[in-house]
Amino acid sequence: MSALPAIWAIAPSHTYLLRHEVLWPDMPLDYVKLENDAEGYHYGTFQDDQLVAVISLFVEGEEARFRKFATDPAYQRQGIGSALLHYVLAEARRLGARRLWCDARQDSAAFYARFGMHPEGEVFYKGPIAYVRMARDL
Repeated sequence: MSALPAIWAIAPSHTYLLRHEVLWPDMPLDYVKLENDAEGYHYGTFQDDQLVAVISLFVEGEEARFRKFATDPAYQRQGIGSALLHYVLAEARRLGARRLWCDARQDSAAFYARFGMHPEGEVFYKGPIAYVRMARDL
């Protein structure tokens, strides 16, 4: 078993290709760019110098939200996404957040539950994909 990969802060633009390929491959690339990307913290996980997972964190006061969490399918189910999410939980705390949330694809809710996140509110849709807000205190 190889060691867990390195996690580094990256530029927002470095997240776009993986966001696009994993989350919204049928949409134009601009669809995965966020209006407030410049205000966020962006992290990438590297395996053998290859970017294999990305996540973006936005902190406003004591509340933090992560968005556009994507792991290359070839690297899923190897602990890489879990390591990245643990890192972001610690970063959110370090940046002063006391609560963390995301809009999770409903089929990923069980993954987030393993990190102490709980569903809040009703299921909603972005296009054909069902989402649920997941949150936890830090």
